[in-house]
Amino acid sequence: MDKIKITMIVNKQSVEAEIEPYARLLDVLRDDFGFTGVKEGCSIGECGACTVLMNGKKVNSCMVLAAQADGCEIVTIEGIEGPDGKLHPIQEAFVEAGAVQCGFCTPGMVISSYKLLSENQDPSEDDIKEAISGNLCRCTGYKQIVDAVKLAAEKMKK
Repeated sequence: MDKIKITMIVNKQSVEAEIEPYARLLDVLRDDFGFTGVKEGCSIGECGACTVLMNGKKVNSCMVLAAQADGCEIVTIEGIEGPDGKLHPIQEAFVEAGAVQCGFCTPGMVISSYKLLSENQDPSEDDIKEAISGNLCRCTGYKQIVDAVKLAAEKMKK
C-alpha cells in the first residue's frame, strides 16, 4: 500500500507525516510525533489510557485511524501544561491527592478531567464519575482520582 500524507495540529503545533493507511492515531502520536504521554493499554478502546482530545472531543486514539485525524486538532497530556511549562492545575491536583500510583492511566484520566472541567467548573461527584467512566485504573480505587478532580476544580476557580 502507498503511504498517505497527513497534517494535523497537535498541542498547538502543526505536524505532518507520511503514514500507512492503517496506522492508528495512537501509534502516529507516539512513534512519528514523539508524544509518548499517550499510553497504549488494551488496544481495543476499553481502558482509556490512550485518551486524547480530537477537535475537542474525547477519543480513544487506539480506535482512530490516523488518516481520520488529518486536518484535526489533537490535544494530548503534553498539551495541557500550565504557564511557563509548569504542571496544569489538574496535574498538580492528581499529585497532591495521591491519584497517581503506577501512572499508566493518568494521562487518560487527566485528559478526561480536563475535558470535564473545561465544560463544567463545579462538577458533582456523579459528574466526575461519569467523565472518567471510560478510563480504567487498577491502583487507586478511584477515590483519590475523584478527590483530585474536585481539588482541580477548586484550584481552577482561583
